[in-house]
Amino acid sequence: MQFDTKIAIAVHQDLAVWQKLNVAAFLTSAITGATRELVGETYRDASGNLYLPMSRQPILVFAGTSEALKAAHRRALERNERIAIYTRELFVTGHDEANRAAVAAVAVDDLDLVGMALRAERKIVDKILKGLTLHP
Repeated sequence: MQFDTKIAIAVHQDLAVWQKLNVAAFLTSAITGATRELVGETYRDASGNLYLPMSRQPILVFAGTSEALKAAHRRALERNERIAIYTRELFVTGHDEANRAAVAAVAVDDLDLVGMALRAERKIVDKILKGLTLHP
């Protein structure tokens, strides 16, 4: 199935594996939380057990350097795209309120981005993420 939009998560390539997974999980929740229709129906196995629904659309994970993430962030803001971000400071905060306070304390040019996510038209996502590669 071909989608008109693309969902992409971008993570800093030099993070520890647990950090990359953490960033991807949080950013995925931002995308699905902001776009409720992305969440599909409940899964059921042949024995009748129910499982939580997942995203209807594939989510691609990219990796890049600090510079590539900053450039992608800048391009997204220039296009007025709605994005989610994850900064390095969020690894030491313990809850949502502290996360939002940590981001609010830093000017845009000083954000230490380690991840971002967006859902937009396919071509727009490709332009924004130019310079990042699919995560190996």
